[in-house]
Amino acid sequence: MSTKGLSLFAKRRLRVRTALRARGGTRPRLSIHRSGRHIYAQVIDDAQGKTLAAASTLEKDVRGTTGATIDAATSVGTRIAEAAKAAGVTQVVFDRGGFLFHGRVKALATAAREAGLEF
Repeated sequence: MSTKGLSLFAKRRLRVRTALRARGGTRPRLSIHRSGRHIYAQVIDDAQGKTLAAASTLEKDVRGTTGATIDAATSVGTRIAEAAKAAGVTQVVFDRGGFLFHGRVKALATAAREAGLEF
């Protein structure tokens, strides 16, 4: 695939995902996306092309109390780990999706690790 015409962010996202596929093996992927207002996390089985678990700040039970903060990312990390364990997943590879491992991304990853996901 040619990266000509892609933004630096899009190039970094492709580079990260390619490296994960090379190293990840058969583990599901914990993919995150953050916007200015929300943060989203999914555990994806790439072999089957299915989402096994998902969590975000858009869920009804937390929608009014959270936003684009580190506290919100921490709660999403905890909830994604619980949902993944309920789906029978304990080991994942972390796909930061081109975002730098800092701030909300790091808070989500740390909370998921503390809640029992291994990566």
